[in-house]
Amino acid sequence: MNTNFKSLFKLLSKPFTGVVIVLLSLFFISSGNDELNRVEQIQARGYLSMITRNGATSWYLGRDGNTGFEYDLVKGFADSLEVELEIIPAERFQDMFPMLGADRGDLIAANVSRTPEREKHLSFGPDYELVDSVVVYRRGYKKPRKLTDLIGNRIRVIAGSSHEAELVEAQLALPQLSWQADDDSSAEDLFTAIAEGIIDYAIVDSLVFDINQNYFPLVRKGFSLGKARPLAWVLQSDDSSLLTASQAYFTELKESQQLAQFKLKYFQQSDKLGHVGMYTFMAQLKKRLPAVLPIFLEVADTHKLEWELLAAMGYQESRWDPDAVSFTGVRGIMMLTKQTATHLGVADREDPTQSIEGGARYINQLLKKVPARIPMPDRLWMALAAYNLGYGHLEDARRLTQSQGGDPDSWADVEDTLPLLSQEKWYSKTRYGYTRGYEAVKYVKNIREYANTLRWMQDRNHPALDQAENDRMDT
Repeated sequence: MNTNFKSLFKLLSKPFTGVVIVLLSLFFISSGNDELNRVEQIQARGYLSMITRNGATSWYLGRDGNTGFEYDLVKGFADSLEVELEIIPAERFQDMFPMLGADRGDLIAANVSRTPEREKHLSFGPDYELVDSVVVYRRGYKKPRKLTDLIGNRIRVIAGSSHEAELVEAQLALPQLSWQADDDSSAEDLFTAIAEGIIDYAIVDSLVFDINQNYFPLVRKGFSLGKARPLAWVLQSDDSSLLTASQAYFTELKESQQLAQFKLKYFQQSDKLGHVGMYTFMAQLKKRLPAVLPIFLEVADTHKLEWELLAAMGYQESRWDPDAVSFTGVRGIMMLTKQTATHLGVADREDPTQSIEGGARYINQLLKKVPARIPMPDRLWMALAAYNLGYGHLEDARRLTQSQGGDPDSWADVEDTLPLLSQEKWYSKTRYGYTRGYEAVKYVKNIREYANTLRWMQDRNHPALDQAENDRMDT
């Protein structure tokens, strides 16, 4: 039996998805050729190779493992082909293209813009988002409104990016315009440099700005540079099969609204709990705490934890809402991921008792993983950081702290280091790569403040907390 008939037999034995129908059509077109096309090669070896970069909008390790907007898109594509996904990270943005040319992967998915210049020598898949280049600056500085405002200032872009190409074109009309193209920077590095006053302006994708603006409050958007550009995967161009399959995949993704859900998951700007004021905290204490206070008290007693700590964690995670669901799929009062819930034996994450019980067991497990030599409360703060971003990233931060001459057993030193895990200069040297370390710092800070507030109210028989206790006893 020749290779194409073997492929046809394999496809006929599987459910008829939209992608399989496309592949069958490719079979009939190329039935006279014994060579496997790109999609058939991928299915024969059992995995799709994705060249990408470690970062907020592409791929990184989250609480539950691999995550990121581009990762979710390509993982869905691999699933549609019924194969596994292999991730091949590139150290620098410009390294990805020669890696694809050397056949080290099947596609590039890393926030790459389709530009006329790139289309001359690269093969692109379907467009899935529009972005424009935005000039960003530090709050308190004069807002730039046009290109001439940039002249004479410190400007930085990522080398090899479409933003650099736009500046090269703009320089034809404005010879005085100059900038620094950085080989090793990520977008987060540029935001950090602006926030610290190292540079005056940077140019990034609007999508990258949207996902990071909550975490870099000092960084503001000035103006858009040039026209909006589509984002698309860069594909191997040895035949048309990968393009045809990706077109079918994105058509189905758009029709099912799954693409819109992915965008909401990563780019929807939500109200960060760290910014919730005392008014909101007190309102929720009166409205929601009475119903769950007995659970916090009982679970805390069972697991030898302070109820104020557990309650503070629950407020930080969900504002004590048992029905809370985030775009990332975590849910319940303690916002457990599906994988963590399974590990903890939590069958129903939206059941308050199961959720709080699971959260208590999880924080205790993390407390046991943090080296016992680390004294309290530093060990607790580190365990909370691990609850937020994963234990592997905490260990990366501790190792990085030590390499910089700090004390890896001191929360004060690790707290200073954690934000570096969002900067490529630093996370490229770690085992688990990119993560929002500054988010974990804010997470721990908020829980400490909420727990201290509850302790203060408890010690002084605060009327609001006393009312919650009375309501608990009445029920």
